[in-house]
Amino acid sequence: MQAQKLTPLQLELLKLFSHEITNQQLADIKNLLANYFAQQATQEMDRLWQEKGWNEGTMIEWTDEHLRTPYHSS
Repeated sequence: MQAQKLTPLQLELLKLFSHEITNQQLADIKNLLANYFAQQATQEMDRLWQEKGWNEGTMIEWTDEHLRTPYHSS
């Protein structure tokens, strides 16, 4: 099995966590990362809504769709 290289983010986090930090600092860093990725997801959704012309009516249509795969008895 070939070893995978670490990403730049992983390398930076390893550098950061090579220093002693408190549990509160760890919690703060986790919150920062969570907020960052939530913001990125929100921005991407906003872009998609704008690009695709989605609106509240689109969401209502989605709730009415039945996308489940029907199960057939054998």
